[in-house]
Amino acid sequence: MISLRQVPDLWRRWDVTVRDAPTAVALVLASLTPALQNRGTQLGDLPGRPLDALAIAVIALECLPLVVRRRWPIVCLALVSAGFAADQLLGYHAVAGTALPIALLSTGLHLNHHRRTTAVLASAAYVPLAFALDRQGSAEGVTGFVTFYLALAAAWAIGAWLRLNKAAEEERRRHVAEATRQAERTRIARELHDVVTHHVTAMVVQAEAARYLTAAPERLDQTLTAITDTGRRSIADLRQLLDLLNPDHDADPRTPSVGELSALVEQTRKAGQPVEFTEEGAPPTGSARVVAYRVVQEALTNALKYAHGSRTTVHVRHGESEIVVEVGTDGAGSSVSPGGSGRGLAGLRERVSALGGEFSAGRRDDGFVVRARIPAGSPS
Repeated sequence: MISLRQVPDLWRRWDVTVRDAPTAVALVLASLTPALQNRGTQLGDLPGRPLDALAIAVIALECLPLVVRRRWPIVCLALVSAGFAADQLLGYHAVAGTALPIALLSTGLHLNHHRRTTAVLASAAYVPLAFALDRQGSAEGVTGFVTFYLALAAAWAIGAWLRLNKAAEEERRRHVAEATRQAERTRIARELHDVVTHHVTAMVVQAEAARYLTAAPERLDQTLTAITDTGRRSIADLRQLLDLLNPDHDADPRTPSVGELSALVEQTRKAGQPVEFTEEGAPPTGSARVVAYRVVQEALTNALKYAHGSRTTVHVRHGESEIVVEVGTDGAGSSVSPGGSGRGLAGLRERVSALGGEFSAGRRDDGFVVRARIPAGSPS
């Protein structure tokens, strides 16, 4: 059973010639209706004549080309113009004359090439028609013929205006689509940076430490186990991210799942980084929790890379209206800022700002501190 809402979609699926056919058929039927005879366009005010067999051919020549007005606009305009000229010269004055402004509007809208040439030729073809009508005794005069020409030119101009609007709308949609793709690429790059950098950094630090534990088999085994666990988590996170990139995946790609902060801190501790962790309140759901997790993850990753072994403190407070995150690293003995290259921190600043929050990262007297205030309940 087809609902009324599906009718427009089904109609748009038909070929354009099929969709344009009703207009042509309606004009033909209206022109052949006895009550509407000699009720059409009367250019030149020549005496009317009743419909005959030739009139049917003229009406068909005027109306039926409208079927191809979008597919072959020049062909349509040429045939309709010829039919219109015959209609006026023979004095039928059929309703079919309405097909001419329709053809002109369609040509201005749908013609892709030779637009100026077509306009010049159509204007030139109007001159001999005006002279022929004048010689048959038309009382229009120059003013009447010029006025009618301007009316036809207006139909063309309306089509050209619609064409410009359509092109502008398509260009706007193209820019929106490109901006959307660029934003999605940026989001994917951030997710890859957050997931891969943290896990790989932890694995590298643990592997470096394992080189010096050959004399302590128990500690070496623990370190290798930690490396294996970190690698498995990295693979799992990457698989999840790849699933989100799959067009058939049903989950919302803008709300990736994240682990618990305590597990993240424990992983960093196993990599040899002394971390003091405090968490207040219950973590909310939504994008604010994801961003808070990423802030802690990036700060701990930079601490591992650039201040390995230095004391690090992580404090997270979950309030009713916001989440406050502060991660500090003692930089003693480190010649490189725990802020890293800046790419990850720049991404975090954009994430937090997108939710209407505040983000800062910089050195302090005894190290480096990252602070973020993230409004809770913000849309993804």
